Amino acid sequence: MPTIRPAEIQDIPQITEIYNEAVLNTVATFDTEPRTLEDRKNWFLDHDESHPVLVAAVEGNVVGWAALSRWSERAAYDASAELSVYIAPDFRNRRIGRALMESVIGAGRDAGLHTLISRISAGNEVSIYMHESMGFDKIGVMKEVGRKFGRWIDVHLFQFMYRQLQP
Repeated sequence: MPTIRPAEIQDIPQITEIYNEAVLNTVATFDTEPRTLEDRKNWFLDHDESHPVLVAAVEGNVVGWAALSRWSERAAYDASAELSVYIAPDFRNRRIGRALMESVIGAGRDAGLHTLISRISAGNEVSIYMHESMGFDKIGVMKEVGRKFGRWIDVHLFQFMYRQLQP
């Protein structure tokens, strides 16, 4: 299993490489152009203790990352965050995504967040299964809200409520 740890500034090139592979080859993100290192650095610096970025490292190399990002800049949403998880292609289907999700969910609980939200593109059955198996509820589908690779794509909304973990 990989080592899961908080991301550091020097991880940005590998985080960017993993993300840009998803941009170019998947519908996991609706970005259509690769991000620059400067963009990813700004994204990274926008995160804090309540909105961590974690990485999975194997032999010192970042092979995946997870982040909790602000759901909205509006103050009433401060206890809500959006979950993102990306894994390098050669390391998918090795339970690294699950390990990252478990860790980042725990970090969100420790930060006092109330709820996590994930947006999952239609067709990503592995991610849908993983979210459901980890206690996320499907709360809706946004029909044809994205267009990538010449087709319209639905987005499934999933939500995790931390109160579900309390006795």
